[in-house]
Amino acid sequence: MSVDPALLSILRCPDEHHAELTLDEQEQTLTCTECRRIFEIRDGIPVLLLDEARQPVPGKDATDEEGAE
Repeated sequence: MSVDPALLSILRCPDEHHAELTLDEQEQTLTCTECRRIFEIRDGIPVLLLDEARQPVPGKDATDEEGAE
């Protein structure tokens, strides 16, 4: 299930910086472009709760692709 592009264009990180979010359709997550928190999308609904966000894996850049050298 995908997030509506119109909704994605207005969604922002709930932290005080309110940065844009990038969509990972395969993982069904949204990632903050500033703090790098990862928010899950459940049943097509973004869960933008700071308490439920995952922290990024240290040393892994969001632009890295698996299997890339």
